[in-house]
Amino acid sequence: MKENSIIIVGAGIGGLTTALSLHAKGFKVEVYESAREIKPLGVGINLLPHAVRVLTNLGIQPHLQEVAVATKELVYYNKFGKRIWQEPRGKFAGYNWPQFSIHRGTFQMQLLQVAKELLGEANIHTGHCLQSFSQNENKVKAIFIDKETGILKAVAEADMLIGADGIHSIVRKHFYSEEGAPKFSGIILHRGTTMATPFLSGASMIMAGSASKKFVAYPISPVLDENGRQLINWIADLKVNPEDNIMPQDWNRRADKDKLLHEFGTWQFDWLDIPAIIGNASAIYEFPMSDRDPLPQWSFSRISLLGDAAHPMYPIGSNGASQAILDAECLTESLLQHNNAVQALEHYASIRLPATAKIVLQNRQMGPEQVMQIVEDRAPNGFEHLDDVISREELEAIAARYKQIAGFDKDALNQKQ
Repeated sequence: MKENSIIIVGAGIGGLTTALSLHAKGFKVEVYESAREIKPLGVGINLLPHAVRVLTNLGIQPHLQEVAVATKELVYYNKFGKRIWQEPRGKFAGYNWPQFSIHRGTFQMQLLQVAKELLGEANIHTGHCLQSFSQNENKVKAIFIDKETGILKAVAEADMLIGADGIHSIVRKHFYSEEGAPKFSGIILHRGTTMATPFLSGASMIMAGSASKKFVAYPISPVLDENGRQLINWIADLKVNPEDNIMPQDWNRRADKDKLLHEFGTWQFDWLDIPAIIGNASAIYEFPMSDRDPLPQWSFSRISLLGDAAHPMYPIGSNGASQAILDAECLTESLLQHNNAVQALEHYASIRLPATAKIVLQNRQMGPEQVMQIVEDRAPNGFEHLDDVISREELEAIAARYKQIAGFDKDALNQKQ
C-alpha cells in the first residue's frame, strides 16, 4: 500500500508488539509513550498458544524461553482444595506452541529491547503524552506534551494513528467522550509475588475458590534460588460491597496483608500453603477488577484502537495480553491486504471487534472459571465425589466453548503457520 507511516500511542505489550509486527512488513512506525521511563511494572501474566504463535513469527519466542515458565497444566479447585478440573496446556496439550507464564514487566522490557534494536531508539519516544490529534483525507496529526509540565514535546504526522494507550485511553475518550470511568466488577484483585517451594508439577497454574473469593497462583520464573524456591505469582480476589463506590486505581496501591490472611487463613492444602504464600510476599498491591462495555466502532478513518484501549476485559481465562497480540497481527495483515489506510483499518476492526466483544462478555460470566462457581453453588460444603456435583461432560464442554470463543481451539490453531 502507498500509505505506510504509522503513529502508535502507547508502549505497552500491545503497542510494542504492533510496532514490531508492522516494522517486519516494511511499515514506518514511531511509538509514543507518556511515561518518561518504561519500567518493568506489574506482576504475572500468561501468554496463550495463539499469542505465542504470533510472537514466534516475530522471533520473540527464544527470548521468552530464557525467562518464562512453559505452563504444563491448569487446575481448578474448590475452596477446600479438592480438584474440580485439570487439563494440560500449551505443547503439553498438543499445541504447536507453548503457553508461557511470565512477569509482565520482564516481557515488556524484552519487547522494548527488541523494538529498540529493530526500529531504532530514535523511533521510540518516552515522556510523550498525547494531548490532541486531528486528521484529514491524507494524514493524521498528533500533538504530544510532557504530562507533568505541559511542555510541548512533538508534533507528529503520519498516514495512520493506532491508540494502544490502555484502559484509560486518550484516543478512545476522543471518540467516546461520554463513556465515563471503567466498569467496576465488585471484586478487588490483590496481587503479589512470593519466593516459595514449587508446587504440583512446578509449572502448574492453579485457581481455587469461587467468584467472590478466589486464589490464583503460578510460577513466573524457571530459575530456582539456592534454597530450591521459585518465584510464584499470585492473585487473591475478594468481592466487596458495591456501595463502597471504589473507583479504579493504579497498580501502586498497597493492600492490607492482615486482611488477606484473615480471609484465606484456613486455605492450607496438602499441595499449597496459601497463608504462607500471602504472608511471605514482599509487597501486595490491590486493584479493582474493571472492564468497559464493547464498543460499536473502533476505526475512524485513519485512526483505530488496539489492546486495552479497544477491549479492556477482566483477567479471566488468561486472555488480556494475548488478545492485544492477536490485534497486532490482524492489523498488520489488514494493512497488507488493502490498498488504503481507511479500508485496512475498517477490515481490521470488522474482524477483531466482534471477536473480542464476545470474550469481554464471556469473562463477565467467569469464562472457563465458571466451573468453580458451579461447584460452589451445588456443593458449598464440599464434596466427596466430584461426579455427584458436576459431570465430566459438562466440565469438558465449558472448557472447549471458551477455547472456541477466545480463538485457541487446538485443532483450528494448529492449522496456522
